[in-house]
Amino acid sequence: MTSADASARIRERFGVEPTAEGGALGVALPRERWLAFGRFASDELGCRYFNWLSAIDWKEQGLEVLCRVENLDAGLVVTARTKLGARETRCASLVPVWRGADWMERECYDMFGVVFEGHPDPRRILLAEDWEGHPLRKDYAVDTPLAPYR
Repeated sequence: MTSADASARIRERFGVEPTAEGGALGVALPRERWLAFGRFASDELGCRYFNWLSAIDWKEQGLEVLCRVENLDAGLVVTARTKLGARETRCASLVPVWRGADWMERECYDMFGVVFEGHPDPRRILLAEDWEGHPLRKDYAVDTPLAPYR
């Protein structure tokens, strides 16, 4: 599958125009279509390799979740993104599609506070269970004295 073929299929199925992003196909999706796109990328585009997932805090505009998946046989790379909104922190989990999303979604929760709905094990992974806040959020008070990590 070529990037042009993948672009046409994404346009047809999701009504969004993919862009070129540093050798990858960039796809911006509404939050409600996040999981559907994950299934589409895996099943129809052949993107079986889940490379990474993270988030960006755009402050007033809210959080954005990004992931990169690949079809290693065809050399197809897709970077998908979805904006959660100014006060929204919920997003569908991609673990039902790619098991490799498990720990990355847990890390994203720890650092940004994104709650992945349908995640099989939403516990913290990097910080203690009683940790308050999410350190990579723009509103996290970095000058607040914290108890030493145990």
